[in-house]
This record gives sequence, structure tokens and C-alpha cells, in this order.
Amino acid sequence: MIVVKHECIKSIPLLHVVKQKEQWEKLPLIIFIHGFTSAKEHNLHYAYLLAEAGFRILLPEALYHGEREQDLTEKDLLIHFWDIVLNTINEIKIIKEFYEEEGLVKSGEIGVVGTSMGGMVTLGAMTQYEWIKVAVSLMGMPAYEKYSLWQLEQLSEQGVPLPFNEEEIEQQLATIRQYDLSLQPEKLVNRPLLFWHGKKDSLVPYPLTYQFFETIKPDYQQNPGNLAFLTDEQAGHKVSREGLIATVEWFKQHLFINDKNIVGVN
Repeated sequence: MIVVKHECIKSIPLLHVVKQKEQWEKLPLIIFIHGFTSAKEHNLHYAYLLAEAGFRILLPEALYHGEREQDLTEKDLLIHFWDIVLNTINEIKIIKEFYEEEGLVKSGEIGVVGTSMGGMVTLGAMTQYEWIKVAVSLMGMPAYEKYSLWQLEQLSEQGVPLPFNEEEIEQQLATIRQYDLSLQPEKLVNRPLLFWHGKKDSLVPYPLTYQFFETIKPDYQQNPGNLAFLTDEQAGHKVSREGLIATVEWFKQHLFINDKNIVGVN
């Protein structure tokens, strides 16, 4: 049986998904970050399959989303986009340390995965935390600075007044560069990384992600099995079942779990 527990860790609401009979054991941990304007509950199908495979899954609520919403419009949320991303990166560490202190995490076996904004959070977190052993980015991209400039360009083309002046924009760019994996790909150090992206995605440009993948491929020559990119030629901004299954299989392949925990996914 899989149990889903609602918990709140230092004011961070999250869902804790795990096999009931193993909930107090040290298990490999996976933190799953939801997308922009989404909420933690929307990824429970991923969590169920991952828990069935023997992992402990935590789905935190991002700032201003779900339980933490503050009646902000989507436009207001967009203004706070990078605040949300960077805050979530910081909270990943808080969550990880709490469950380690509780004795519920198998040492060294920690993964992070996310959809859209959550994929961006995942890639940014890899610039900060060496303890992330395995990662999956679903519709995310690593080039924070380029994406921020693309967002501003889109707003301008739509005739939306920019909410920042030039000085504020430069300050924001200077901050997010510290988390921009495209500017510091050496921080990957051959850690297992899977990308899934739809070629017709209009919200997170596919080329920004694929170009980065092509750039880092030579770095993985010694460990080619640690890097993969799945392209869906027809998909827009929605992960296919193929992406779901690939996510589960990626973690089963690269995060250590006891053989007794591994089950098939149909």
C-alpha cells in the first residue's frame, strides 16, 4: 500500500509519498517540484509510481502556489517568477536536511525532478548542491539569463508594460546568473541527468534546452549512460506518458534501491 501524508516542514507544506511498510526505513529520496501556477497534488501520479518502485517522494508547495497562494494574478506571479524559483531551490536544502535528521534518507541517494518551472528549479539546484545524485528535467531549461530576457521580450511584444526598470533587470540577471547551469556546466560532474521536452512547447523554448544538451554531451563521453534527452516531436507544454515512464525508469537505473523494492511499471 502507498501512503500519502500531508506534512509541513518549517512552514513548507508538502506531500510525503511512500510505501506504508517502509515509511520508517532509510530510503532513496526524490524531491519533485511542480510547475508554474500548478500545485504539489498535480504530480501525484509520478509520486505513486516512484513510491511503488521503492523511493521516498516529497512534493513541496512552491511559494505563492497551492496552499501558499496569496490571491495573486498570473501576471503578478510572473513578476515574482525568479523569486519563486530561487526560494524553491533554497527550500530543497531545508527539506532534504530535515528528512536526513529524521533518519529516513539512504545516504547519498537523493534525486530531484520537476516539470516546467520545477525543471528549471531542478537544473538550478544542481549548481548549488553536490549532494543531488540524479536529476530529471521535464520541460525545464538551464539558461536562466537567456530565459529571463526571452520572458521580457515576450511581454514587450504583447504590449505589456515591463514591471522592472533597467537597473532592476540587471540586478535580477546578476542574481540568477549564480544559478544558471548553462554558464557553469562543469558543476554537473557527470551526474545522471535526463531531459524530456516537447518540440512544440511555446512556454519553455525547446531550443534553449536542446542546445545545452548538445553542449554538455562531450563532457559525458566517459559516462554516456548518465545523460539522455527525450524529444517529443508533437508535444507542446505537457509531459507525455512516455516522459512519465522514462522518469521512473531513470531513477530506478541511477538511484540505489534494494532489489526487493523494484517493480515493473506498465
